[in-house]
Amino acid sequence: MRLIQTLIPEGKRETVIDILEDEEVDFAMTEESSESGYSDILYIPAESDAVEAIVDDLRSVGVEREGYMVISDVETIVSEQFEEQQAENEESGDDERISREELRTKARGLSRSTTNYLVLTIISAIVATAGLLQDSAAVVVGSMVIAPLIGPAMASCVGTVINDDDNALFWEGVRSQVVGLVVAVLSATLFAAAYRFLLAPDLELLLIQQVAERAHPGLLALAIALGAGTAGALSLTSGADEALVGVMIAVALMPPAASVGLGIAYVDPRLAVGAGILVLVNLLSINVAGILTIWVKRYRPTHWYDAREAKRATVVRLAVFGMAVLLLTSFLAVSSLDARDNMAFEAAVEGIAEETTDGLLAVDIEYRADLLSQQPSEVTIHVSDETPPAASEIRDRIRERTGLDVSVTVITEQVDTA
Repeated sequence: MRLIQTLIPEGKRETVIDILEDEEVDFAMTEESSESGYSDILYIPAESDAVEAIVDDLRSVGVEREGYMVISDVETIVSEQFEEQQAENEESGDDERISREELRTKARGLSRSTTNYLVLTIISAIVATAGLLQDSAAVVVGSMVIAPLIGPAMASCVGTVINDDDNALFWEGVRSQVVGLVVAVLSATLFAAAYRFLLAPDLELLLIQQVAERAHPGLLALAIALGAGTAGALSLTSGADEALVGVMIAVALMPPAASVGLGIAYVDPRLAVGAGILVLVNLLSINVAGILTIWVKRYRPTHWYDAREAKRATVVRLAVFGMAVLLLTSFLAVSSLDARDNMAFEAAVEGIAEETTDGLLAVDIEYRADLLSQQPSEVTIHVSDETPPAASEIRDRIRERTGLDVSVTVITEQVDTA
């Protein structure tokens, strides 16, 4: 619920009353006595999704140019008549939607690179890096809670669709996103470099599960980013608390950014490149999904020329972002195809191992990782047979069935069970 308070300029009183009565809008009006060029003060209680139409009506008679309007949030309205109107709106199934002006104001407040924004980004990046090094999902999730990354992403989306002040809001959002990610990567790099030189100089990063997931991401990462962008835009346009949804956007951005810092600090190009591609894909996908969602929610500038320019900017940016996402997604597709092939290889190796021995204990497969993919390089089979199968025989079978030539080691273990 919202309360619209408006100062009516001299000579506009009757026109405003006629418009509100024609639209069947409930209002109250009192005389303005400060002698500052206004005749009355107008009060209009309204549902959030009705504010935009009322503001447009008042703007059409010049209230915005000669006076001003204040839109404030209202916790409760005690009125049976208003409750009946609410029930009718709920039955009609109208989407919950804040006004264009309120959306612009919220986006402006979220877009700025303030000191708190930078400090929270630094803290979040350091905590995420520590969580990755500890292989702790709980710590990584905790870093996402404090990451303030939803604001700039949503600001750029809103600025695109409503064409705010010659795209000032869009560029402010883009600048804040770039600054935030650069600060996050730099903070993670410095923290990881200190950890490397002081505590763990020879750490193998890709043996840590939380890190390895970001080194060779698959196509599912694209679905996560698109879902995050859509959810962020819906929470913003409905007037809901965007803090919880911001965690979802941080999921797509903060751990990969921290992984890039780890890759730089440990001079591991496989991790730095893989996580860097993931960051770019997620960032662009969030913006694409956010722009599309806000456009579908029917936010447009009021003037026909501004609406045309906003439509043109929306189409151009969606095309540019979409092409970039498709290009970068091809790298994710390589990782997904490799993951599929590796699963088939593992299943084939396990089948061969079961066929060649009755005392199979375990099968271990090591992979050789490059910038974009992982290829199996060595197979180790643990058996308890007194006459273990020959490693050369298993290697030949693997080559025949999978087409891959890998090193095979057979280890015989003594097993005593009581």
